[in-house]
Amino acid sequence: MAVDYTVIVVYLAGMLAMGWWGMRRAKSKSEFLVAGRRLGPMMYSGTMAAIVLGGASTIGGVGLGYQYGLSGAWMVFTIGLGLLALSVFFSARIARLKVYTVSEMLDLRYGGRSGLISGIVMWAYTLMLAVTSTIAYATIFDVLFDMNRTIAIILGGSIVVAYSTLGGMWSITLTDMVQFVVKTIGVLLLLLPIAVIKAGGFSEMKAKLPTEYFDPLGIGGETIFTYVLIYTFGMLIGQDIWQRVFTARSDKVARVGGTVAGTYCLVYAVAGAVIGTAAKVMYPKLPSADAAFATIVKDELPIGVRGLVLAAALAAVMSTSSGALIACATVANNDIWSRLRGAIKPSGGDKDEAHDEVKGNRLFILIMGVAVICIAIALNNVVEALTVAYNLLVAGLLVPILGGLLWKRGTVAGALAAVSVGGLSVIGLMWGYGILANEPVYYGLLLSLAAYVIVSLATKPTDAAVLAAWRERLAGRGAEAEPGAEPATATQ
Repeated sequence: MAVDYTVIVVYLAGMLAMGWWGMRRAKSKSEFLVAGRRLGPMMYSGTMAAIVLGGASTIGGVGLGYQYGLSGAWMVFTIGLGLLALSVFFSARIARLKVYTVSEMLDLRYGGRSGLISGIVMWAYTLMLAVTSTIAYATIFDVLFDMNRTIAIILGGSIVVAYSTLGGMWSITLTDMVQFVVKTIGVLLLLLPIAVIKAGGFSEMKAKLPTEYFDPLGIGGETIFTYVLIYTFGMLIGQDIWQRVFTARSDKVARVGGTVAGTYCLVYAVAGAVIGTAAKVMYPKLPSADAAFATIVKDELPIGVRGLVLAAALAAVMSTSSGALIACATVANNDIWSRLRGAIKPSGGDKDEAHDEVKGNRLFILIMGVAVICIAIALNNVVEALTVAYNLLVAGLLVPILGGLLWKRGTVAGALAAVSVGGLSVIGLMWGYGILANEPVYYGLLLSLAAYVIVSLATKPTDAAVLAAWRERLAGRGAEAEPGAEPATATQ
């Protein structure tokens, strides 16, 4: 295992080195939180694909393939569909707003006052997303070093917190680009063909497995619909995803680069399901479907290749973890703490003191990172935590965000009603139906929509001046550059 260990150690050291390099570039709020809004299509595509394809998409995607066959691709496939929808229909407008958070967008659209409550909901989502990603380190380091769960979480989490705190979005962007390359080589170019060959090829896989393993809809229509509702729509509104859209150099980069990343996700989804199906042929009686990835890597791959594929799994987890962490810290600082202090600036304004802004956001990443590690150590049920996070996100924020983008009659009162009714109802419904039930997000979303429409129609329309300013920002006008920021030159 010495060669495999060397590959992993070099990879982890490289992540820290990029964090140090990123620190030298992050001299302003814009540079620290959104990489100066200067990413070109190549880097934007790679980093966007990296953040949405985390441990759940890699280890979990293979596990679903082991359990359901090719239809196990649907979870990751719906993530790709969501990213495609975001990129084609909304990303250009989002990028032109020149804001830092989803809550700032809501304040711009509705005229203020909705940011705090929406920020709390978004913070809860990003916190749980970061926690569940951090827990995944335990699985990977257990395979690598037979390491204690708590030590594994502290080790993996500390590395992510370190490079994220040092350089902010620049460090995360650079590391995500490396992680994208490692995942592509490790999973698509190495693990996928090796797994199929070891299983005897597709003809042997079909001969040894039930026919439902090759049914595209074998996982069930209700499950697919739930995946679409949670993951496809979740991609449209998550702060972790929007913060990457904000890094695009132009609306064209956001649209084209995101479309490439979404297409890559579709390919990755099918690859994970095929790997899991091959694992079912080789190991028909594993104690857990989620053990399929680690088992096939540990037992079937040659020395060196095994280390690279495990590094790919680590890369998948780290990219999602770091993206969720900076999103969580950004929301906590800009949408919650600043508002509670009464020191919030007008939405989208970039006239903050650069040094103080970077220092403050860096401190919040460190604080949130420590909190994430502590919660990850204490928490055991990853699936329930992630379900709660996505249910709150979709039921609470989907309607006011998409309503603000698509329906000019929506009002701030309607938005607040939608967030409150959707969020509270989904919590109550999870209490009644169970956390893992599908009904809470179905009914919570319908109640949120009803509240938004009824209250919006019953209240005074949004002020014409607010809507005019909103249209100006959507057109790419009205946002001022941050003092001290470098010109928006291309970064490929």
